Amino acid sequence: MTHAAGRVPGAAFPESFAPADPSGRVQPDFTALDAALERRGIDGYLLDADGQNADQRYLSGFDAPDPYVTLRANGETVLLVSGLEYGRAKADARGTVRRLSDYDFQARAAESGREEARKEVIAALCAEFGVESLAVPPRFPLTTADGLREAGVAVSVDDEEVLADIRAVKTAEEIDHIEAAQRANEAAMAAAEDRLASADVRDGVLYSEGEPLTSERVKTEIETTLMEHGCALDETIVAGGADAAEPHNRGSGPLRADEPVLVDIFPRSKETGYHADMTRTFCRGEPSDELRAFYDATEDALDAALDRIEAGVTGEAVHDAVCDTYEARGYATLRSDETTETGFIHTTGHGIGLEVHEQPRLTQGAPELEAGNVVTVEPGLYDPEIGGVRIEDLVVVTEDGYRNLTEYERRLRL
Repeated sequence: MTHAAGRVPGAAFPESFAPADPSGRVQPDFTALDAALERRGIDGYLLDADGQNADQRYLSGFDAPDPYVTLRANGETVLLVSGLEYGRAKADARGTVRRLSDYDFQARAAESGREEARKEVIAALCAEFGVESLAVPPRFPLTTADGLREAGVAVSVDDEEVLADIRAVKTAEEIDHIEAAQRANEAAMAAAEDRLASADVRDGVLYSEGEPLTSERVKTEIETTLMEHGCALDETIVAGGADAAEPHNRGSGPLRADEPVLVDIFPRSKETGYHADMTRTFCRGEPSDELRAFYDATEDALDAALDRIEAGVTGEAVHDAVCDTYEARGYATLRSDETTETGFIHTTGHGIGLEVHEQPRLTQGAPELEAGNVVTVEPGLYDPEIGGVRIEDLVVVTEDGYRNLTEYERRLRL
């Protein structure tokens, strides 16, 4: 049964891009960040990280392999990059771009060393834009912070994580990026399913092309397919039998018939940096009654969670819908027993975007969802005696429901 659409037709999420900056580039709306700085009486917000840092890439609109600086001050975004990255930053980044040489970096380095010169240049950037106080993320280079303080710039930690909250509400363009990654994800899932479905069975073990079909071989199939679709991933989960009873066990070794094979793929687009996420559980052969009951309960839990999703509903309420479904069938959850090691032993879902795990969360104590949130919904049941089952869809929260970005069929038996 395919569940590709939510309760509400069409898109009902905000288009939160602000007008173009003076260079003509369109920026996300950083009003909430500017307002937080003003409320705290702080002049600016500073990031010192490479483009793999999600906040850095989001604020700057730029991706580079080496650390660079992004300053948000006076309603403006300013980048400080090396000469190597200057041309590309001018073409791709948001806002104003400065280079190290604009602040006599080489002369400073000759006098006091490159590390000291870099600290001095960052302080000079702040001085140019009238910044005497900064908020920085909780994980921030100590060397940079110390250098700024030595230069008389006050540095404090942004314990509100305002930028993460801004990133949680996706623009239409971001949703398009995530959906494109999900299509690639589904191609990879189909490759994995085809490999499992076409396997021969010998003495209870799956064979493909004359060799035992291992978790590692299926992962290679997944990774190759993703590369062909412009995506990559550091790791994926193909876990069979008892391995599937551990939610984050990556899986290894030969896969067996009549047992669950849990496949969880969470790729990243190499072009846009946005992730997708999806899980399906398959059984090549005949599932046991217990495994079938696990699967049916999990599918019902997923549908119950989806039925609760809409703007204004808390992430906790969505999580409760899953727990209610499982507990009504006699399965333990962390809500009913925080010490349980079997049953439903994780949260219901999480936001996804430039990071594979980001705000918002679907769990106990989670706040209200907003239109434009993109979240995974991934209930599961686990028991080493049976294995594990997880089913995961990826949805956009709308004002009156959700739009399911997942088009892949749910099916246990192959």
